[in-house]
Amino acid sequence: MSPVTLQAQKEYPSDMQCKDKFLLQSTIVNSDADELPPDTFNKDSGRNVEECKLRVVYISPHSSPGHSEDAFKQSSDGNSSQEVQRARDERDALFRQTQQLQQELEVLKRQKRRRSDAGFSLKFALLVGLIGLMVGFLFKLLMSSPSTEIVDF
Repeated sequence: MSPVTLQAQKEYPSDMQCKDKFLLQSTIVNSDADELPPDTFNKDSGRNVEECKLRVVYISPHSSPGHSEDAFKQSSDGNSSQEVQRARDERDALFRQTQQLQQELEVLKRQKRRRSDAGFSLKFALLVGLIGLMVGFLFKLLMSSPSTEIVDF
């Protein structure tokens, strides 16, 4: 009896194109082990882990079993090329959608900047008010100083 364990993929391909659907891993364990430790299939722990990648071929249910092997290969190649083309089309559509969303985001950012720059800013209004107070204070000082009149005797 062999236990089957499902694990998440540890290393993803850089282009995220996963061609291998199943990865079989085998290693030697003690026969008296009831449960496997979490690091059983970890290569870093010094274990000899053998791997075998399995490719999955999907067969449509309407195909009859009387076809020859060559006909099966041709139909699966045709289906796989159609699937590859469909996947490429989906990828391209998603890429275009991503670019469109990025452009919309840039437009919204520009509109936000324009709105914040429109009109007088609060800092500018405070600066003008402060200058006005200073000028008013200076005028008050000049007007309230005692005038010296020259009197002729």
